[in-house]
Amino acid sequence: MSAPQEFDVVIIGSGPAGHKAALFAAQAGHRVLVIEASRTVGGACVERGTIPSKTLRETANALVTFRRRTGGVLDVNLEPHVQVRSLMTRLDEVLAGHHEVMTAQLAREHVALWHGRATFLDPHTLEVRDVNGTRRAARGTFVVIATGSVPRTPPDVPIDHEHLLDSDSVLSMSYLPESLVVVGAGVIATEYASVFASLGVKVTVIDKAPRPLPWCDPELTAVFLRGFEANGGNFLGGRSLAHAAWDGASHVVATLSTGEVLRAEKLVYAMGRVANTRALGLEAAGLSTNARGLLEVDARYRTAQPHVYAVGDVIGPPSLASTSAEQGRRAMCDAFGLPPGPSTALIPVAVYTLPEIATVGLTEAEALQAHGAVTVGRADFRELSRGRIAALDHGLVKLVADGAGQRLLGVQIVGEGAAELVHVGQMALAGGLGVEAFVHHVFNFPTLAEGYRVAALDLLASVRASPKVQA
Repeated sequence: MSAPQEFDVVIIGSGPAGHKAALFAAQAGHRVLVIEASRTVGGACVERGTIPSKTLRETANALVTFRRRTGGVLDVNLEPHVQVRSLMTRLDEVLAGHHEVMTAQLAREHVALWHGRATFLDPHTLEVRDVNGTRRAARGTFVVIATGSVPRTPPDVPIDHEHLLDSDSVLSMSYLPESLVVVGAGVIATEYASVFASLGVKVTVIDKAPRPLPWCDPELTAVFLRGFEANGGNFLGGRSLAHAAWDGASHVVATLSTGEVLRAEKLVYAMGRVANTRALGLEAAGLSTNARGLLEVDARYRTAQPHVYAVGDVIGPPSLASTSAEQGRRAMCDAFGLPPGPSTALIPVAVYTLPEIATVGLTEAEALQAHGAVTVGRADFRELSRGRIAALDHGLVKLVADGAGQRLLGVQIVGEGAAELVHVGQMALAGGLGVEAFVHHVFNFPTLAEGYRVAALDLLASVRASPKVQA
């Protein structure tokens, strides 16, 4: 193996975190190398999870909304045990476009791209071995670990990727099952559960928490649950999985901590993910993962080795593409002494369930704790003409403001288009707009964005009608 090639920064992984870090560093004039184990650019998690799951979600959403918006006059019925792949016929086209764009962006900024598996030789040097066994080395002044994550699987759950699946193999199912048990109620679990329920699968979700997405505003999860149950889904909170096994014939038998026994054609175990670092040789870099299987970083995304940064899924929640990309950018700002820009407090979070959930800023509970008094305004989608026209039975816009009802502190939305609608609130928060701005500005009619005006009017009415809510 020849002497290591020198770079200002070596980035392991080309998913959202690594890709953004590479582009930002290169645009700042630095020599950048990206090492990607897969044959394509974009990240294995995005390729196996994010894009396929969202493509399937679009199909499910189209079927559900078609039935609802035609008022029952027309219907679409899926054949029993329809092939899952047939519901994602556009997937290859979507993935090809994603890879093409991501690769072209790196090339445009003259980022070096090596395909192969990276292993630390020392804290600054990595060996890269390609599929042919050819080895070469790279040395970086800075190193960024952005290798993503793999499903967390306990030893007592016999994942076989056919009957008992994890969050990476769930979409490898050859056909749509009649029944499905989902273990877990986090982002990945609830997204898949709601999508399959919308496709007519009898879905049961089990989790230790009393409600799904426990970090989310309870009002939003309540609306989500109503939509999930309307599609035939069932949530069993306060329970954990004691044992699960394929019966050798037709079903997975899941025994819960309560003694309840569930039978379903398939089971998906989605209880978190751990850092994908097994082959990196972290010990050679003086690094290790924590008890949760993640790399620990400080507020600047530095590991125990200050020149080695870790971003994205390898450091744990929120493990979203948008937040991971921002972490990558901020890590490079820190490395090269550049201003980081706006606070991460205004990064929106979206969960692509059916119905969709999105939030930015403080929740009502967080605002109460931070400010001691809050006012809240709500707009049910059924109050909006567009909501009625589109037959949207499950949706809510919620605004959280200070006790005087003037300063906007947070926006939470559940319902169709929530991931898009939340950006209006994000810009209002970034611009320091008051609640009354939503009242005085004109929204197109009929739109779901009018929910901001309706919620603002509700909030201001509550200020006039009642005293402040004290913590």
